Amino acid sequence: MTTTKTIRPRRSALYMPCANARALEKARILDADCLLLDLEDAVAPDAKDMARDQLIAALDEGGYGARERVVRVNALSTPWGADDFAALNNLPENARPDAVLAPKVSTAAEIDALTALLPPHCELWVMVETPQAIFNIEALAARAADTPLSCFVMGTNDLAKEMQAQFVPMRAPLMTALSLALMAARMHGLTAIDGVFNDIADMAGFEAECGQGMAMGFDGKTLIHPNQLAACNRIFGPSEAEIDEARQIVAAFNAPENAGKGVLRVNGKMTELLHRDIAARRLAIAEAIAARDS
Repeated sequence: MTTTKTIRPRRSALYMPCANARALEKARILDADCLLLDLEDAVAPDAKDMARDQLIAALDEGGYGARERVVRVNALSTPWGADDFAALNNLPENARPDAVLAPKVSTAAEIDALTALLPPHCELWVMVETPQAIFNIEALAARAADTPLSCFVMGTNDLAKEMQAQFVPMRAPLMTALSLALMAARMHGLTAIDGVFNDIADMAGFEAECGQGMAMGFDGKTLIHPNQLAACNRIFGPSEAEIDEARQIVAAFNAPENAGKGVLRVNGKMTELLHRDIAARRLAIAEAIAARDS
């Protein structure tokens, strides 16, 4: 399935528990690029049906503006997964979510099974949170060619649990898995969103981990509390200085006197065509953020 993908800002992806009606209401005013409307881990088994009903009512009511609405469903292997998909398919077209986020996807066959159940015109996002997924990561990403798969979301808590890894600052035990998933995503044109930071009170640690994820190349980060939004958007979004530099690079390569040149000197730095491409994408992201905020 080859399509031209619109660049959307995905700096911040905030989990919102669908069992909490107040959270679904508050999500309409939060400065999040993506709302991960959660029917899975954030909802107790005896609240699954109620949470699904509240989600459907909230989506039908609308009011989420430019925020990307992504529903994390329960796995198809659970008693609730099929009902989650059925409810989403029964929504009016204008109320359907932008994407469905599927948990614990480990094989390409699972992606195909999920695709068959998706509402029309809905993207598929998958959680990468098992060792099996990491060993199959390129095969998973390759399904983007023939399915609506568009995004990997790192499930670092579950991945650390499965690995029996310790939660340590800067995540050394997880770096191999994060890097492999990111490279597979880039190889096949997927968005890649980093995992959560668990200590809500530790803003310094959170900002450091955001900086690490941004430096690695992740598009954004999953969040567990609205207080993490401002820092996440700032760190994963281009700064004014970066935007200004990007404009200068693009303008230099577009200048008639530089037509056909592969290397230029811009602001004293040797600048190649690859830097022009990076700059152009940075400007596109900045424009998408500005459009979302307007």
